[in-house]
Amino acid sequence: MSDRLTNLLGFLFLAWSLCVSAPAAPAANWNVAARPARLVNGGPVLFQVKAPARLQSLSGTWLGHEVTLSFDAKTQTWYALAGISLDTVPGTYSLELNGETEAGKAPSAKIAFSRKFAVARGKYPKIQAKLSVESKFTEPTPEQQKQIEESQQIKKDYLNRVTPGREWSGQFTAPADATISDVFGSQRIFNGKTSSPHMGLDFRVPSGTPVEAMNDGTILLARPLYFEGNFVVVDHGQGLLTLYLHLSEFKVKEGDQVKRGQVIALSGGTGRATGPHLHVGVRWQGTYLDPTALIRLRLP
Repeated sequence: MSDRLTNLLGFLFLAWSLCVSAPAAPAANWNVAARPARLVNGGPVLFQVKAPARLQSLSGTWLGHEVTLSFDAKTQTWYALAGISLDTVPGTYSLELNGETEAGKAPSAKIAFSRKFAVARGKYPKIQAKLSVESKFTEPTPEQQKQIEESQQIKKDYLNRVTPGREWSGQFTAPADATISDVFGSQRIFNGKTSSPHMGLDFRVPSGTPVEAMNDGTILLARPLYFEGNFVVVDHGQGLLTLYLHLSEFKVKEGDQVKRGQVIALSGGTGRATGPHLHVGVRWQGTYLDPTALIRLRLP
């Protein structure tokens, strides 16, 4: 046997030995969990990730959405708030994670992992609330239709924005201490015409009641719109927004930084409202979520 052939066989045997003896990074090195324990359509979800190596960045995809995770040095855990649309069919869905390791003795490298989560069907009441509002909200004139289109364009421009950084911290809290008059997912009928499901939570409060920010964030919108009336939107980062409708007075302006519990407005009955109350919505990357579930969700 020639020396060249001997060397070639030796090289192939060495390469084969290394492939056999070098174990792949086991999936157990990743710790990927979600809260709440039971995920449902229309609900929020907190992803918690502990990676097998120190990472300089971590992102992922969930139900077709980009998810940016933030790192907590104290717990050595990556966090992201996300959601599941009301239209999501019950089944099993994957969170696809992609990160980049920190450069040290070895150069940075790409790292990936996938974890599947089951999504069940949420239980939402089918209450047909027959309500009466001004005709301009169900049969608008051409001029009013123009105002509606302008408001829709403003919402399109602002409500789909995603700020990757995390501004929220800890629990989301109720914006007012009051009883609930209507819940997420209920069916409503205005002037005999069926509208889309109720995508928020209504608090029974009189006009002038202080409205508090549900968590830390930045005021994205603070202006009157056609259906919403006086309207405030707080951007909490990671694509998560809280929306406050039918207000009588603004206490903040666009661009302001706010803290959880800070008064941002006074309640009222402006816009398409049957009377004074506070409507609160939660929106994640274009998807409306159940505010009650967000308030109940245990967060770091």
